[in-house]
Amino acid sequence: MTDRELYLKAKEALANAYAPYSGFSVGAACEADSGEVYTGVNIENASYPAGICAERCAMSKAVSEGVRSFKRIAIASSGGEAWPCGICRQFMNEFTDSPEDLIVITGADEDHLEMMSLAELLPKGFRL
Repeated sequence: MTDRELYLKAKEALANAYAPYSGFSVGAACEADSGEVYTGVNIENASYPAGICAERCAMSKAVSEGVRSFKRIAIASSGGEAWPCGICRQFMNEFTDSPEDLIVITGADEDHLEMMSLAELLPKGFRL
């Protein structure tokens, strides 16, 4: 699967986002080391901290099925490019052996993608 195809899966997931408070819908598609793809969306809640970002939603679905390592994650939003928040960056760091090898993909649309490694987005991420 190409980076563009993974991004399009994230974009497709946008239809299921639940963002009545911010109006900012986000979809994510993460690719496990096995090649399997899991999607997720942001899900807001009136109790704001109870919401979840699309990246953690997608990865949590995969983790709940036994996946423990990922190679790429694409993020699409209703407002153009969307880089992961700090909590999501640390969450992703938990599920990769090498932050240099986990690639984050986002962009204004599928024709204008940008990519960075998790190591670039989260230098010196916390590890136990």
